[in-house]
Amino acid sequence: MANDYGDWPDEGELVVCVITKIKQNGAYASLEKYGNKEGFIFVGEIAAGWVKNIRSHVRQGQRLVAKVTRVKKERKSVELSLKSVSEERRREAMQAWKNDNRARQLLKIVGERSGWSDDETATTQEELIIAFGELYAAFEESVIDNSAMEAAGFEGDWIKTFVDLAIENIVPPFVQIRGHLELVVTTERGIEVIREVLSSAEEAASDGDETVVTCHYDGAPRYRVEIRAPDYKAAEKAWEAVEAAVLPTIEGAGGSATAERA
Repeated sequence: MANDYGDWPDEGELVVCVITKIKQNGAYASLEKYGNKEGFIFVGEIAAGWVKNIRSHVRQGQRLVAKVTRVKKERKSVELSLKSVSEERRREAMQAWKNDNRARQLLKIVGERSGWSDDETATTQEELIIAFGELYAAFEESVIDNSAMEAAGFEGDWIKTFVDLAIENIVPPFVQIRGHLELVVTTERGIEVIREVLSSAEEAASDGDETVVTCHYDGAPRYRVEIRAPDYKAAEKAWEAVEAAVLPTIEGAGGSATAERA
């Protein structure tokens, strides 16, 4: 992976660039992620088919997604293509660029609220990218699972600020919460009763593919409940459904049951 704001892109890589100059034979573009290195898009790479007027396809200041077709480091030049990028890949790359920008702004706020220097913010950014692959992924994972930062080895008071900002600003594809049950049934059918109750709880609390609830044995009398849902409201509703399905049933069978959200 290339270092942000430095190095050179790889051939075949998709990059977000800004058109800086337009000539008859092509357009020049600035590669922000690579220290604003200059790239060039030959007129034949602007669009499929014959380009009669290049300015009808690109304009100065326009932000576009281009494919790197050739890198000539000795001449400090990068050749780009617009026509080689499908609409689907263009949308994906542009969304990734927007996500990365948003994540950088959020981390800057974390640094300001935590009293970090610019170097400390940059160092934390590098560590997060190493741990999560992308900076945005660190924020997204923190919304999906509030303990993701600690699980990745990070610590400090700034983590609460990080997670709070993530929850306020990032819409994840799903969220994940967990809870624990302590279940004891001392009758002859105790284990069977618990197994049946947990199976019923999974079925009662799950909602098709939207919300999925699974129960896991952590060692008697402790059981872990994993809930994956489209948002926290749905996840909390599923947890309440688990409690409603498990606690009274276990107690009605002569056992004892407690529930605790992690």
